[in-house]
Amino acid sequence: MNTLPPAHSAPDSHPAYRVCPLCEATCGLELTISGGAISGVRGDRDDVFSKGFICPKGAAFDRLDNDPDRLRRPMVRGGERWREVGWDEAFAVVTSGLRGVVAAHGRQAIGIYLGNPNVHTLAGGLYAAGLARALGSPNVFSASTVDQMPKHVSCGLMFGDPLAIPVPDLDRTGFLLMLGANPLESNGSLATAPDWPGRLKALKARGGRLVVVDPRNTRTAAMADTHLAIRPGTDSYLLAAIALEIVSSSLMDLGDLADRVSGLDELAGILADFTPDVAAQVCGIPASAITGLARDLAAAPTAAVYGRIGTSATEFGTIASWLVDVLNVLTGNLDRAGGAMFPLAPHQRPGTGSGRGFRLGRWSSRVRGFPEVKGELPAAVMAEEMSTPGEGQIRAMITVAGNPVLSTPDGAALDAALADLEFMVAVDPYLNETTRRAQVILPPPPPSRSAHYDIAFSGLAIHNTARFNPPSLPLEEGDCDEPTILARLTLIALGEPDSPARLVDDQMIADTLGRAVQDPKSPVHQRDPAELRGLLTGSSTTEQRLDMLLRLGAYGDGFGTRPDALCLQALIEAPHGIDLGPLQPRIPEILRTPSGRVELAPAEIRQDLARLRAGIDARRGGLVLIGRRHLRSNNSWMHNLTVLNSGSNTCTLQVHPDTAAEIGLTDGAAARVASRAGEVTVPVEVTDGIQPGVVSLPHGWGHSLAGTRGSVAAARPGVNTNLLTDPMGLDPLSGTSVLNGIPVLVGSARA
Repeated sequence: MNTLPPAHSAPDSHPAYRVCPLCEATCGLELTISGGAISGVRGDRDDVFSKGFICPKGAAFDRLDNDPDRLRRPMVRGGERWREVGWDEAFAVVTSGLRGVVAAHGRQAIGIYLGNPNVHTLAGGLYAAGLARALGSPNVFSASTVDQMPKHVSCGLMFGDPLAIPVPDLDRTGFLLMLGANPLESNGSLATAPDWPGRLKALKARGGRLVVVDPRNTRTAAMADTHLAIRPGTDSYLLAAIALEIVSSSLMDLGDLADRVSGLDELAGILADFTPDVAAQVCGIPASAITGLARDLAAAPTAAVYGRIGTSATEFGTIASWLVDVLNVLTGNLDRAGGAMFPLAPHQRPGTGSGRGFRLGRWSSRVRGFPEVKGELPAAVMAEEMSTPGEGQIRAMITVAGNPVLSTPDGAALDAALADLEFMVAVDPYLNETTRRAQVILPPPPPSRSAHYDIAFSGLAIHNTARFNPPSLPLEEGDCDEPTILARLTLIALGEPDSPARLVDDQMIADTLGRAVQDPKSPVHQRDPAELRGLLTGSSTTEQRLDMLLRLGAYGDGFGTRPDALCLQALIEAPHGIDLGPLQPRIPEILRTPSGRVELAPAEIRQDLARLRAGIDARRGGLVLIGRRHLRSNNSWMHNLTVLNSGSNTCTLQVHPDTAAEIGLTDGAAARVASRAGEVTVPVEVTDGIQPGVVSLPHGWGHSLAGTRGSVAAARPGVNTNLLTDPMGLDPLSGTSVLNGIPVLVGSARA
């Protein structure tokens, strides 16, 4: 979307610059501040990354900031009634509630759920994981297991680090194969890039090729040179067939990685069953198209394979995520310009090229025994862990910036389980479908009143940049910033509720500097930690902690050893950001595998391929459900703004005309959709933008439950697609829920 016209400026107005925290694109915004409030929003034309691009979500930043339904003070519930309280009283209630549960049942009786918005804030990036550790409970859950966890697992097994995720070098590639992604609507995911439309147009303008694999004719698919309409949930078969064709036809060229890869000799054998003919029968794409795609991919001078939630939130999500990077390796495109590359964030330090590798299943869920992944259990088991009696039963929950009643499987069961807890505290600006079950809600201030730096997304960006924004507006009287909220919860979990919040930062700074001065490879080796602590700048201990990470990072000034390099003050003086250059090759330093090599055929993947083989005959026929995104929406909480919850952003069941005629559905009529888990009734949208045999519902709707405070969302509630998501259906390696390719029965609601 083009930059909006400049906002009208009052005589006393001034600009403020910040990165939009509303999706993964991280576009720069120029805010106009007048009379102590935001009076205008447009794209920051001088931003080093986004260069003025803005989408409807970013343009609504001021309205999100000023949403009248947003909570401004802590809330404590007694029965069905809520009352505003001061922060000290709210934290006293939290201390008493959690202390009582721990005394009666032990620390394992507390669970925590970290929602998607955590990765969009500096506070979430610095404090959320520490809060989870401080609880000392195995019951840690997050939105990752309804989203990207398969990619973490596949990268962990291949590269030794679940956070070493290669992204398409979008601005330099000549061939992009995209599966299960619609970045023209979602703005991208696990590949942080403002202005996907412009970047894809540039790809084609320089003679490149875009191939999109998707069961829907999305806006992204419509832009492609080739659109392959696949049967949902079968991406692994397509990718395996492409890989087998490349290997068996001797089309491989590993390039600079030839001596850095293990397991290549095993690929032909473990993929032998997934021929193009077999894949064609399963996924509905002709074998000739599969063979042709394999040859074109291998022949392209530069190419990148990129798969997202349509591939990861499936029955074989980890296998699909693994195969994406297998193809990048086989074609010589992993870790080279124009291929799939590893970003290096400003707060990160280069690796050593080896490590302990990645482990799965260090503990398991109590009821069904699902293994831990990256310190978490599957979100799909939360309800049963709360409702099933016995030792270790969850009796208290902390939710931070999440609404799992709408965003995780079988929301009705989870809602009932939350209602039966002994205690719950939520860090959230809204009284929503989940937080209504809490005894205490602790609301963080609006985004404009918080400092911003992207901990997560700078490590997933397609171009290396550094951007920091101080608060655009000061905290209002009586506000408590989000770092303080999370720090105080951490101290409560540690049994130190009366300690000052800054103790969390002071301890983290001391620990980090203590390790750095002992590391021979550190720029501050053998220096005095106290001296270094005194050099840190920032208006808070949170900012001082960030300053420390930047100074120790790959581009940092090393506390004066590189005087003109990066530190927090340098970013404050560069409100539009600092360009750190295009992505650079990082193998071998990024690897943490014990072998120091890319593991192309991990044992866990080889074992799980038996499940993929067994599924060949089961993947044919029947109506299946997939999700979809909308440009004006990013999860449930954006539905409370009229400007975003309007127009074409509707909760409908998309159905192909042939499927509608076969079932007896008409456009605008109500349909009943049923799965093994539940059923919903939803308006029908007949469209040829989806394949026959496939139906689609958007994510994040269902705002019809009583006791919430979202007036706009409640007036246009939609239905919760996760009432149809089966909590028993998980990708076993990652614990990720199957959200795409769900077998359903659909009929007229009048029948």
